[in-house]
Order: sequence, then C-alpha cells, then structure tokens
Amino acid sequence: MNRKLLLLIIPALMYGDNLKSLLEFATSNNKIVASNVLIQEAKKSEVESSQSAYYPTVDVGGFYQRSDDASPFAPGTIYSGYAKVGVDLYDGGRKSNTIKQNQAIVDSSKYSSLAYKKSLQLQIVQDFYNIKSAKSTLDALKESNNQISAELDRVKKFYEAGTVTKDDVERLRAAYSNNIYRISSVKYRIKSLKKILGIKVGKKIETLDASSIEISENLQKELSDDILALQANSSSLTYSANNISSAYYPQIRVEDTYNLYGYQDKPSMGGQEIKQLDNQNKLMLTLNIRLFDMGTISKQKESLLLQKEALQKQIEQYQDQQDVNVELALLKIDTTKAQIQSAKSALESSTIAYETVSKKYSAGVVDYVTYLDSLSVKTNAKAQYEKALNDLQIAYASYYYYTNKNIKDFIK
Repeated sequence: MNRKLLLLIIPALMYGDNLKSLLEFATSNNKIVASNVLIQEAKKSEVESSQSAYYPTVDVGGFYQRSDDASPFAPGTIYSGYAKVGVDLYDGGRKSNTIKQNQAIVDSSKYSSLAYKKSLQLQIVQDFYNIKSAKSTLDALKESNNQISAELDRVKKFYEAGTVTKDDVERLRAAYSNNIYRISSVKYRIKSLKKILGIKVGKKIETLDASSIEISENLQKELSDDILALQANSSSLTYSANNISSAYYPQIRVEDTYNLYGYQDKPSMGGQEIKQLDNQNKLMLTLNIRLFDMGTISKQKESLLLQKEALQKQIEQYQDQQDVNVELALLKIDTTKAQIQSAKSALESSTIAYETVSKKYSAGVVDYVTYLDSLSVKTNAKAQYEKALNDLQIAYASYYYYTNKNIKDFIK
C-alpha cells in the first residue's frame, strides 16, 4: 500500500470522534437541519415576492375576434395587441403589512431552526455520555469477568485435587455466565446508542474520544428560541390583522393601456371604407372603498387577535417553564457533584474491601459467596462512579441548553 495513503488512514483508525466534532458535523449533515434551512429560504422568497408588489405591473396580450354575421358597420374579423402598465397609488397599508407579516414568519422559522439545533446538540451530548457510561460499565464487567475466570480456573484445579466441592466450582461458573449475560446486554445498548447517535449526527459512529464541558454558572439567561419563535408568530398575526383592516381604506390604482388593432373584411358605405381605430391609449384611475360587508372583515380581524392572545398565554407559560428548568439544571449540577463524591468514596471503600476479601478468600478464610459479593460491589461502584462523572457533563449541557446558550462553545 502506498506510504502516503497509510499516513492518512492510520490516524483515522487511531482517533475517534470527539464531542465537538460530532456537534459540528451534525450542524451540516443532519437532515432535519437541512430541511429547516430550505424552509427558511422558501420563507425569504415570500418576503422578496411581497416586496416586489410595490413595483408597477406590466401586462401584454391580445385577442382575435371573428363574427360570422358581421354588422354592416363593423369588421367581421378584428385582431389586437396591447400593453398595460399599472401601479397601486394607495392600498391602505396592505403591502407594507404583508411584507412585515412575511418577515415575522421568516424570523419565526429562523428561531425554530435554532431551537432544533440546540435541542439536537443536547440530545447528542446525552447520547455521547450515555455511551461513555455504558462503556465504563462494560469495562468494569469485563474486568470482573477476567477475575472470576481466573478464580474459576484456580478452583477447578483444587476440585480436581479434591480440596473443594463441585458446588464451589458451579457457583463461580454461574457468576461467570451471569456476567457474560450482562456484558452482552451492555454491548447491545452501546450499539443501539451508537446507531441512534449516528442518525442524529449524520454518519456512522465508531469510537468516541474523551471530551469535557466547561462550566460557567453565572451566565445571563436568554429567552429560549422556542419563545422567540412564538413571539415572531405573534407579530405576524398582528400584521395580518392590520392587513385585513386595510380593506376598509381607499384602494387607488392607475392603469395605462395602449392597444394596436388590425382588421379583415372592413365595412364600407357607398363604396367608401369606414375608418376604424388603428391604435388607442387609455388611462384609467380607479378608486374602491369598502362601505359595508356585514362585519366580515372585522370578524376575521377579531379571530386573528384572539389567536395572538392565545399565543401570548403560551409564551408566558414557556417563560415560566424556562425559569424552572434553569433552576432544576443548577440543582442537578449540585446533586450530581454530591453523587460523584459519594460514588468516589464508595469505589475507594469497595476496592479496599475487595482486596482484603480476595486475600482472605485465597487463604480459605472466607467462602466464595463473600468473595463474589465483594467483587460485585466493587464492579458496580466503579461503573456508578464513571456514570456520575458523565451525568455531570450532561447536567452542564442541560444548563447551557435551558439558558439558551450554544453548548458547542463550552466544550474543551
């Protein structure tokens, strides 16, 4: 194999994905993120479309008319082409409100997209550290199984020598088989989590490198993007209501139309052809005012304003929920830190206890039941300590999420 190719492949095999690289990759490759980008572009096109309504309109067209029973004073066949230029002089604010309404919808789409991205970041962080916790459990179980396997081999020799009973061998074999079962379950969980993470990130997940999140607990909380999206929706309803009200204002439009005419079978009188129009320019100014509609417009506006009021209630509820979530996130950080200290103490104690019991077991002072219990406690304590460390990272990420920060910015 080419040496340069090897130099490119080896680092890829040695190093896995860290948390920051996963978040950056997901931003560009998650399909929902890509979909949201397209939706935003579509909304922006609507804004541009509504802005162009201020420009004059230009229409061209024509017609062909043939009469089987032509009048003696009119041609039997007429054809015409025309060009018409029109512009709205006043529309009661309809166009400006439409532009503002569409811009508010763009803003809502933008904030909804940001909300999804930050939610996706939190989900990826949770999956990342849950995989780390499961991997720690797997490592602890494998270490435990290696010790049980070694002890099982030792006891088998004693059994063959007749110094221990078959029950001693079977109990150790049962503990070994039970650990194999647990290892298989944890392996399946790790594979499942990697598959789920891969869908969110947009690529296959192999190995995960160590990553950590820095903590800064004195951050200024910002309104969540979900709330900002609702506020933008509320604004769009206001502009939509104003747009409806514009129907009660005068609508003034001016149009200029220029026609060219052509004829066949021109009429004549006394042998003289009756002259027809060859071209014509028509200027028209129209004024329209809605005087009465049985309250249709006002009812439509009332409906929109009620929808806006309903949105405002949701916004207030979301704001209260965000405040609570920030408080709970800080509480979770403090609680997890306390759990880490407890788990660390439990691991140190269980390790010392296991070493003591293991020596006594080898000396025949304690039986295999005490030995296996001690090993199980140490294994669980080690897995629990690693899990608590990973849970703290998730708690940090949750705190940044609920204060509406970008989690990626706080990863070392």
